[in-house]
Amino acid sequence: MPQGKGGSLLGYEAWRERLYGPLREEGLFTWDRMYDEEYALATILPISERERREIAEATERLGAVFTRTVRIVRQSGEELFEELGLPEATWGAVRIAVSEQLPTVIGRFDFAWTDEGLKMLEFNADTPTSIVEAYHVNGRISAEYGMADPNEGMAAHIGEAFREAVEAYRLDGYRTGSIVFSALDWHEEDAGTTRYLMRQSGLEGARFAALADLRLYEGRLCLLRDGKHEPIDLLYRLHAMEKLAEDRDTDGYPTGSHVLDLIAERKLAVLNPPSALIAQTKALQALIWNLYEAGEFYDEAEREAIRSYMLPTYMENRFEGRCAYVTKPILGREGGGVTLYEADGTFLERDGEALYWEQPMIYQQRVELPTVTVRREGGTAGARLLWGSFWIGGRASAIVARAGGRITGNLAYFVPVGMERS
Repeated sequence: MPQGKGGSLLGYEAWRERLYGPLREEGLFTWDRMYDEEYALATILPISERERREIAEATERLGAVFTRTVRIVRQSGEELFEELGLPEATWGAVRIAVSEQLPTVIGRFDFAWTDEGLKMLEFNADTPTSIVEAYHVNGRISAEYGMADPNEGMAAHIGEAFREAVEAYRLDGYRTGSIVFSALDWHEEDAGTTRYLMRQSGLEGARFAALADLRLYEGRLCLLRDGKHEPIDLLYRLHAMEKLAEDRDTDGYPTGSHVLDLIAERKLAVLNPPSALIAQTKALQALIWNLYEAGEFYDEAEREAIRSYMLPTYMENRFEGRCAYVTKPILGREGGGVTLYEADGTFLERDGEALYWEQPMIYQQRVELPTVTVRREGGTAGARLLWGSFWIGGRASAIVARAGGRITGNLAYFVPVGMERS
């Protein structure tokens, strides 16, 4: 435990307040506790330069695989969209991308270190979070421990990616003068993440608005402010595309489908772009693995990336009787709807939340997340470690660590990471 002022050893709670109190007061990171539980830990996890480089390399190489795959899927028929589990209301919109090289602007790959090396579990391409933790909080905490921030200088990637995406939309003929960043204003993490991205974007005139203040008016998506409808040209939305497809007004009108139609008709630019939903669905991992096994489509460098960093994934159970496996809803998030099985099909563990169980499932080879010992309120405990690696503007960017159970849910801890200074 680091020493406090005067040389006396601080207790955990006091040290934690010293770390996170100033961040809370600044208003940038106010969710160090969530649902009355500790979320951000007052500890630090070391990562070597070699491990940091490998995560970045895996991110870059898988980013290239997903980019090429999404490009082809966007040009495919609606039958494939249906097989991938994309809601029908999104089929017109998902053909829209910022550019052929950017299926998404801000995505996050989730990795685990296993006995067979670094393996990617899923790609959060549509509405990733843990952004403030990775790009702002981690550096502050690692400095308190006298360690180097593995994400140093990478906050600049956010602004560069947003500006490049907006310029790409503009060159493609879109209006980009009125820019709104939107999220659920009552959700502390979502609203805080969205406001942080807006500040980091550097986009002139960008405004934050609650999702509840957005309206459809005279064929445009508008911000209702002071009784006036202000048209929106470009929307950053921390609101899942498949959720948008389900959104209805209080009178039952399908407002989400209408917004998706505006996107498909190129009357509204959005970030992340609609093509991110293609990369988001876990069914795409099954498609990638199927093409890899068939020896089709990918070149040798892409095949090597798939072989090295991806796990066998299918739309049907090919594991029972062979090896342990996991089922995941194709558009589930935060561990929702996940079930773990032993090789003989025996149930091991399932997510306790009520969401996503109605969705089609993918079957993926199960790997054990490594166990680390973390200090938390109430003492030390063992937790399973998951690494997130952001892929922003088409390049590897910041990393973030979370520790929880065998299934990494929305209450898993944020664990700051640091490197020894050379």
